[in-house]
Amino acid sequence: MAAFSYTTIFFLVSSTLAHTVFSEIFKPRDINKWPKPPCKMYYSVDPSYTSQCPDVTSYVCATNGHTYQNECFFCVDQW
Repeated sequence: MAAFSYTTIFFLVSSTLAHTVFSEIFKPRDINKWPKPPCKMYYSVDPSYTSQCPDVTSYVCATNGHTYQNECFFCVDQW
C-alpha cells in the first residue's frame, strides 16, 4: 500500500511541475504590449553632441536580435 501512495504522490508532483514548465514555454507572447523605452530623454538638442551613456547593466533586447547594455545604448543606436 505504501508503494501505491508514493507512486501517486510522485505522479501528482511531477505532472504539476511539468504543467508549470510547459505552460510558460508555449504561452503566446504579444510584443506590442511590452513597454517601450523612453528614448526622448536621450536625444540631444545639439547635433554635434555625443551621448555619454551610464555604465549600468540593465539589458534591453531589441526585436532585431541585438542585446544592449541598457536603454540608453538602445536609444542612441536607434537615433
